[in-house]
Amino acid sequence: MDQLVCKNFEEFKTYEGKSLPVGQWVLVTQEMINAFADATLDYQWIHVDVERAQKESPFKKPIAHGFMSISLLSKMLMDLMVIESFAMGVNYGLNKVRFPHPVPVDCNLRLHSSIQKIEPYAEKGLKITWDCTVEIQGIEKPACVAEFVSLMFES
Repeated sequence: MDQLVCKNFEEFKTYEGKSLPVGQWVLVTQEMINAFADATLDYQWIHVDVERAQKESPFKKPIAHGFMSISLLSKMLMDLMVIESFAMGVNYGLNKVRFPHPVPVDCNLRLHSSIQKIEPYAEKGLKITWDCTVEIQGIEKPACVAEFVSLMFES
């Protein structure tokens, strides 16, 4: 996988309006889904009851929580780039989110993204709007399409 490497925010800002490299595949396991259920207290059977999902679900297996796809965006984006002067980042919000296709257990996801907008934020900070599409390997519709906003700060 290619990785975007920038010395500092000035260099990073030159990527505004451009696509980032395609991300690496991330395997979604039942253990990840169960851990997400534990963290969010969302134990709906379609996510955590393997036997019931096999019998009653139209998908014939458990599916990940939709919000799990969103929560993977930070990790997936940070895997795509290195900014040497980067000190920390925080999530700012989401402008648009859709979950066009459920994420079946034991599938692979990867990120397709671009940097829509970069704005100054406070001292030594940037507010970045990312266009993100989370692809499911072998499935035409994406798991998630989102306009994700984050803050990044330089050291």
